[in-house]
Amino acid sequence: MKKLERQFFDRDTLEVARDLLGKYLVRMWQGQALVGRITETEAYIGRCDKACHAYGYRRTARTETLFAPPGTAYIYLIYGMYHCLNFVTEAEGEPAAVLLRGLEPVDGLVPMSLNRFGKTPGELTPYQKKHFLDGPGKVCKALALTRAQNGLDLCGEELFLCDGGEAPPTFHTGPRVGIDYAQEAVHFPWRFYV
Repeated sequence: MKKLERQFFDRDTLEVARDLLGKYLVRMWQGQALVGRITETEAYIGRCDKACHAYGYRRTARTETLFAPPGTAYIYLIYGMYHCLNFVTEAEGEPAAVLLRGLEPVDGLVPMSLNRFGKTPGELTPYQKKHFLDGPGKVCKALALTRAQNGLDLCGEELFLCDGGEAPPTFHTGPRVGIDYAQEAVHFPWRFYV
């Protein structure tokens, strides 16, 4: 598999969000690779999107990472308990990112299952198996990602993305999840999923 370089992220956020579908996220953790294929993303663009944390170029301690160079991991905590992984896009200083909403596990299933549930894959219920990595908080828990990894270079060795060379998957679009506060941005079709 070919590792994605910074140029991949240094583009229009909507294009990156679509092009990430089918790519592989690799998290090196405790000497092993935890790998998942991306199945769902959402785009957030600060200059025009009221759902973006940095809407209108608002800079705070939390949003500072959104202004970092493209190809930076932006990880934040929601509801005081769930971490969310985003990939910073576009030019440095332009607050935009793609939220990772879902993965399909590829490698490292046992440690991912232990991280998520404290159980091996064989001990999971059918419900747990079906909803293993279908939410941003679930993905971060399975990959042991927290705010400690906020700001990581996605072109480094600890957390990175790869292209397996497969044809781009057929995908669907729709409104983003959980942004009822965002006025007209609620209806932007910026969620992409396979």
